[in-house]
Amino acid sequence: MFRIAIIGGGIIGTSIAYFLAGHARDPGSIVLVEQEQDVSKHTSSRNTGKVHAPFLYDPVKKKLFAKAAALGFEMWEKYAKEKSLPFEQDGVLEVATDERGIDRLDKYMEWGQKNGLAKEELRLLDKGEVAAMEPNVRCEAAIYCSKDGSVDYGLLTKALLQDLKSFGCNVLLGHRANSISYDGIYRITTEQGRQIDAQYIVNAAGGNAMDIAHGMGVAKDYTDMHFRGEYWQAPAQYRDLTKLSIYSVPKHPEYPFLDPHWIVRVDGRREVGPNAVPVFGPHAYSWGKNLSDMIPKILESSRTGARKVFFDKKFLSLASVELKSSLSKTAMINRVREFLPQIRASYFTKRGTSGIRSSVIDKEGRFVSDTMILKKDSSTHILNYNSPGATGALPMAAMMASQIMEAGFLPVAERPRTLWEASAVAARMA
Repeated sequence: MFRIAIIGGGIIGTSIAYFLAGHARDPGSIVLVEQEQDVSKHTSSRNTGKVHAPFLYDPVKKKLFAKAAALGFEMWEKYAKEKSLPFEQDGVLEVATDERGIDRLDKYMEWGQKNGLAKEELRLLDKGEVAAMEPNVRCEAAIYCSKDGSVDYGLLTKALLQDLKSFGCNVLLGHRANSISYDGIYRITTEQGRQIDAQYIVNAAGGNAMDIAHGMGVAKDYTDMHFRGEYWQAPAQYRDLTKLSIYSVPKHPEYPFLDPHWIVRVDGRREVGPNAVPVFGPHAYSWGKNLSDMIPKILESSRTGARKVFFDKKFLSLASVELKSSLSKTAMINRVREFLPQIRASYFTKRGTSGIRSSVIDKEGRFVSDTMILKKDSSTHILNYNSPGATGALPMAAMMASQIMEAGFLPVAERPRTLWEASAVAARMA
């Protein structure tokens, strides 16, 4: 019997376990359950590795994400320093290649200021100023944000795991939650035959979170769609092409399709990506796995708002473009040549690591813009936790852990073992 069971060992689930175990009077009353043999095996380590500044997020429609991103930078910087892990404040350029993109940059400047970025941290540049900063970049205008960083989120998640273990939290790896029943106490049965009883459940299962929520009678009017983001590693001769990561203004921000970026990683690698190829499952990294997930997902979608998406001509047109970028290296690289014309597709020979994001769709067939934190009985469900999910994981986790403790589900120690007091972080998220 545990007081709290957290399902999902991605960066958000591990961060929640870190704060709960770090504040608990009895850390052994908490268990983290993860289906893989280690934490951060999926989206938490299969991403761009960016600590995003909050100028990209609407302070109204993405209020939670924006606040979490604003706090996440300073928290990850502190945590990385504490653990002697890499953290590079290397900045980013967000470029507009046409007049419509410039209008979007103006909106981003407004959002960034409302989300707390200082004037010296966010600058709007004309094409001449961009050329002076990054001579190989071609665009009409750009935003330069100095408060943007690069990390390895997989390493950070593993460091959190070691901390929560040292606090005394239980960790059950290699166990996938198969069924969950509730009669005042939750009973989790895993595919591997373990039974876990808990008074409270946190569903932080990433791409599987919607399935778990549906099984517990939560978010029945919603479904999810999965999108695989693919990368190509740049060859050595392109290593000095830019100092900064270059992002382009999304042409269709209402959809979860990404215009590929030029990414400078914390270990020095340069990559192009990601795209956003629709797939049928949260772990469909291969076409074989994708096909095996196809029938169940189509049947589920036919009963939900997702079926309306499949009749959306614009969505289908964009999806076909993303599929082409997956099948054709040239198509993928040429999208980045819009602002880095020097690169040539023929020089790219090695693929990067693919990752999959899961986007929530409501009953009207619209993509939900912000993260969803839903509660039922003694459970919390974290859905639609996408970019900047890793950036905001620590403040989001502190907020949710604080709510659970304030509700009386966990007796609290006199002093926290974590680097931050959860309630203080939660107050800044309010």
